[in-house]
Amino acid sequence: MGTVSTAVITVRERRPGDGLDSHVPMILRDGDLYDAELDRFFLDLPLSGVRSPHSLRAFGYDIVVWVRFLAAARGKSVWDADRDDVDAYHRIRRRDDARFRISASSWNRAIASLDRLYCWGAREGLVAEQPFTHRTVWRRGHGGRRSQLAARNDAYERAAQRSDVRFITLEDFHVFRNVGLRGMASDGTARPGARDRNGTRNALFADILVSTGLRLEEASYLLAHELQALHRGDSAGRQAWFELPSALAKGDRRRRVLVPTRLVQQVTAYIAVERSVALAKFVARSGWLATDRPIFISRPGASSTLTLQDGGRLSIDRLTPDERGRLIICDETGAPREPAVLWLTEVGQPVLPNSWEAAFTRASRRCADAGFPLRVSPHQLRHTFAVHMLAMLIQQQLRATTTPGGTMEGYQKLLGDPLQQVQRLLGHASLATTYIYLDHVASQTDTVDGAIEALLARISAAPP
Repeated sequence: MGTVSTAVITVRERRPGDGLDSHVPMILRDGDLYDAELDRFFLDLPLSGVRSPHSLRAFGYDIVVWVRFLAAARGKSVWDADRDDVDAYHRIRRRDDARFRISASSWNRAIASLDRLYCWGAREGLVAEQPFTHRTVWRRGHGGRRSQLAARNDAYERAAQRSDVRFITLEDFHVFRNVGLRGMASDGTARPGARDRNGTRNALFADILVSTGLRLEEASYLLAHELQALHRGDSAGRQAWFELPSALAKGDRRRRVLVPTRLVQQVTAYIAVERSVALAKFVARSGWLATDRPIFISRPGASSTLTLQDGGRLSIDRLTPDERGRLIICDETGAPREPAVLWLTEVGQPVLPNSWEAAFTRASRRCADAGFPLRVSPHQLRHTFAVHMLAMLIQQQLRATTTPGGTMEGYQKLLGDPLQQVQRLLGHASLATTYIYLDHVASQTDTVDGAIEALLARISAAPP
């Protein structure tokens, strides 16, 4: 074992420069680059599909904790680790004092990051032997098919293999929205001095999440004119289709999202009233001066191409979430007038994802103070959408088998079609990810019981 290091090892979430690489983390030792090869691994992540700032940040923190452990407790560099180090790391992270112990799911996420690091290191010839052992496992695939997983890291904990889906009932969501976000009394009346000054905006944002299944980052960086275009379109139906650009979606997976027309109308009202007040403050305070590397554009039209102030052209589909937050719309004279993103603070600055999380935390505390022990996060509303949407689609499929002339073909497709529809709406790359929601549909008895009873009644009434 080497000498225990006393160096200060930190992670920097951003690096100098523009473009996608600006979100690639850096690990530093006493302010200098820790290891050039490790930095090359981070720079290679976007080339291998890890592009979202959230995922890149997670890799940075998972790996820096491991690097600190190796340096402080084992006296080793990142490329010298072995299986004994992994075992010691597990004892500290999973079996130590409860105050510092992480969950099994957090452990598995960290191991996934480290496994990717050492597989890359083995390919690059940086490690002679990986600190992890792997085994070939088999798992039953969708539809009863058998599918092989070539290698599974033995460091994963089996107890956490199934994802923990946290969702809430629609009744609890209404309480959270009205009492927590809006600051109203439980009976829906106003509470003097308790209303949240941003309650209307925050409640509308929550409605968007629970009605569309958008991820936090996807919903945070919607552009105002994108939602206004839905309002100007055909509003005769109950939903409008919105094309989520690939650069905004996780994994660059472009998809279509259904947005309820009533929410589009409420967004239009928010833009006309609350957002307009924020824009006036943005202009009065020269708010664009507080924007890091602003991108000045002319007012967007119906086209998917933006016109830059220098005369250049830029496709909206290519804009990352960070770049969307830096768009500043200028008037005909070239004077900056407003951010392009939809959701704005009271002084006209974009509402960042961590600000939404803080708002949801405050709303959860407000619910608890009012006697409703709810803890709701933005991502939990995505799970809520998925579980309830899947239950509704299963109910619809069951009804198809009970109508006159219905066939059992609809029943045979009971799992396939609803799952695939939810998969497309959520933007999951694999149906296996969507499959986990089936475990939670059973708890939605108010949704499926009636349809199941109707099916059983039809079966029992059928002639022999």
